Amino acid sequence: MNPPTVRPVERASEAMPVRRVRKAYEQVADQLRELIVSGKLARGERLANETVLAREFGVSRATVREALRLLTAQSLIRTAKGAGGGTYVTLPTVDHVSQFLNSALNLLAAAEHVTLDELLEAREALEVPAARLAAKRRTDEVLARLQGTIPIEPAKLAPTEQFVYNAGFHTTVIAASGNAFLKMAAEPLFTILQTNLARSSLGTRFHKGINEQHRAIAAAIEGRDARRAEREMRAHLEFLRPHYERTWRYAIRVAEQA
Repeated sequence: MNPPTVRPVERASEAMPVRRVRKAYEQVADQLRELIVSGKLARGERLANETVLAREFGVSRATVREALRLLTAQSLIRTAKGAGGGTYVTLPTVDHVSQFLNSALNLLAAAEHVTLDELLEAREALEVPAARLAAKRRTDEVLARLQGTIPIEPAKLAPTEQFVYNAGFHTTVIAASGNAFLKMAAEPLFTILQTNLARSSLGTRFHKGINEQHRAIAAAIEGRDARRAEREMRAHLEFLRPHYERTWRYAIRVAEQA
């Protein structure tokens, strides 16, 4: 007896993965997002109410409401109450996107889907070129802010105050690069790493070393020496690496014992 013939449709269904059908509210959100990003719905423009949108999209008001919630979470629209109330188009700022990335990275780090090595590699990939760009683009105002983030007498500061200065220095260098994408990507990394390092007990020598390195980076930026700014920043991040590794291991042990 000859083996049964496999029809082409059956063979194709075995080879092709089944696609998940997107939910109705996701499809509505996708179409509204496209209109906003393309500029067809301008910033500040008021959207039609839920009843009208439901009729235009051929869905229920509940579906429209879920779509609007999704767009609100992505900072693409905002809802105002009162006489001038309604739903208005907005666009996410660098800070909005940075906050979103911060939340996502914290979740990934907590779930151990992101390693310390990956975070440190990403930080070097962002901060070293940022220091180079800062040296090329710096202004007198930036230099003043940068100098203000380096304490004159760090030994007299409490650990929490030290970390405020340290975070301020790195944030200022990133801002001085003039690149919004570097700022958006770097700040969530700073938050995770600084939070973990701040929990550790670090001595006066450590903070003195950090301040000396910050002065060296600031001097390179002031002198518009892009290559030196790169070298100094890379050396500074290499100095920080073993401290992060120790505190990261300590945090893991504490979590395991809890």
